[in-house]
Amino acid sequence: MNGSRAIFFDRDDTLIKNVPYLGDPSRVVLMPRVRENLPRLSAAGFALFLVSNQSGVGRGFITKAQVDAVNDEMFRQLGGNFFTGDYMCYAAPGQPDAAGERKPAPGLLFKARDEHGIDLTASVFVGDRLSDVQCGLNAGCRSVLLLHDTEDGVADRERARGLAHFVAEDFAAATEWILRTLTATV
Repeated sequence: MNGSRAIFFDRDDTLIKNVPYLGDPSRVVLMPRVRENLPRLSAAGFALFLVSNQSGVGRGFITKAQVDAVNDEMFRQLGGNFFTGDYMCYAAPGQPDAAGERKPAPGLLFKARDEHGIDLTASVFVGDRLSDVQCGLNAGCRSVLLLHDTEDGVADRERARGLAHFVAEDFAAATEWILRTLTATV
């Protein structure tokens, strides 16, 4: 496929600090170095996409409108909406997911590919969990594991380290790797 290059981003603990089942926009806090680096990726010609499991909706803890309000606040704090599209899976674990959208399944990336002409082999998925790395790999993308300072899921984190194309200490390091690696392959 001769399509556009894209960068897919997980939301929680990648772009904003994770607050379980976040439905209150006043609790949105950007992760370090996101605000200054996300525009660099956009300016380099990448289509940017937000891809997130929001199981709080399927569990009945939050609504889709609350997810949208949180995303809108994130865009405000970023200084604009740099994303070509956002793709959310609202199913909780164990709920029907016939379209294969819940990460690590690649359905949402395939949907973005089909709607926007994305070349997945020339694209990257950036996230902080094993399911993010696997989602990118399952779609044929490169995957970047973004580390953060929690001890949550240490065993999964080690598995993700072994699968990811690059392990970034922070968002700036992920940005530099993407710019160096993907712009060199054009």
